[in-house]
Parts: sequence; C-alpha cells; structure tokens
Amino acid sequence: MRKPGAATKTKARGQRGKSIEEVVSYAVGHRIRIEVLALLNEGVYTPDEISEILGEPISKVTHHISELADGGAIELAKTEPVRNATRHFYRAVEQPYVSEEEAAAMPPQQRQIIVGLILQSIMAESMSAFWAGNMINDPSHTLLAWRWFNVDEEGRREITAELASSWGRIQEIEARSTARRSESNEDAVSVIVSIQGFQRGRSSLQPPAPLGNPE
Repeated sequence: MRKPGAATKTKARGQRGKSIEEVVSYAVGHRIRIEVLALLNEGVYTPDEISEILGEPISKVTHHISELADGGAIELAKTEPVRNATRHFYRAVEQPYVSEEEAAAMPPQQRQIIVGLILQSIMAESMSAFWAGNMINDPSHTLLAWRWFNVDEEGRREITAELASSWGRIQEIEARSTARRSESNEDAVSVIVSIQGFQRGRSSLQPPAPLGNPE
C-alpha cells in the first residue's frame, strides 16, 4: 500500500508546522486554492498552466501553490530543466485504497491524515461546483441532503453497510454508462458523488427535522 506524500508526517512539513487539521482548513479557505485543488484532481499541471486555465495572475497562483505544497495538501509530481530554470509539475496527493483491516492497523494520526485528504477533495470539489453555479443549473440531477441520526451500535453497522452497498452500485452504474458511451459516443459529464457516515463531533438527542418535513 502506498503511503500518502508529504502530509503523512505527524505535523505537516510546511505551513510553519501546522497539523493536518489546520492544513486542510487552510487549503479550502480561499477560492484560488479551491480551484487549484479541483484542477489537480484531474491531472498534473505547472503553475503557468494553472494560471492560464484559471485566468489568475501567475504571482497569485504561484503563492497559493507554494502554500499548498508546503502544507502537504498537494505534492510535487516531477521537475524538468528549462533553459536556466526548473519547471515544477504538481498533482493532488495520491490517496491509496485502504481496507478496513489496514485502517484498523494504522496509527490514529495516519488515519486522520487520510481522512483529511479525502475531506479536502470533497470540500474543494463541492465549493468549486458551488462557485460555478453547477448545483443550481440542473436541479433535477442534483441531490444535496444531510442530517444526523441517533442510533445504537447495530444501527451504526446497518448504516455503514448501506453506504458501502450504495457505493458499489454507483460504481456499477458508471461501468454500464461507460459501455453505452463506447457505442453512442455521447460525451461524459463529471459528477461528484460523496458518501459520508461518521460520528458527529457534538452530541444531541434531537436531530434536525428532515428536509421537506419541517416541525
């Protein structure tokens, strides 16, 4: 199993030694950093390329890329010599698949880092789409819902199993869609699907009313 890159240290190496929690909060705290993170989820880019794609001054983009890289929120993919300078290529931090057994064997800080990188991607993609207006442009194909549920241990196991099953079915949908597109040549639409299930940071006996069912 490949370990994540620079952010795997107990303290992030950049951002003046900030923790992974601080690194992730900082990474999604500015629109340029959000767009950089979303873009690097697609592939490897140089600061010049990112500047041109985002339509932002190279000085601003370079600053934000440097901050993200120093904190371990993104990583250097490679360098290439160009005349008397060095060209830097950046990418999103590679996130390995971690089984339930592997996660259980990891130190808590290692698990926290992986969780932080996943949350960083979810938040960056969500805010990028939000800024672009994509969450309101096609309401019939956009689903947003959240609520906390108070359950016992068996209920927690059932929710986890349901979420895992749903994720598997979504992967099957993509496979069928890919097969259809190979024949129809229809363009694909990139759709973000995020599944989360975790213990809330606070406790409350009264969850909020479900959407569409106000109390």
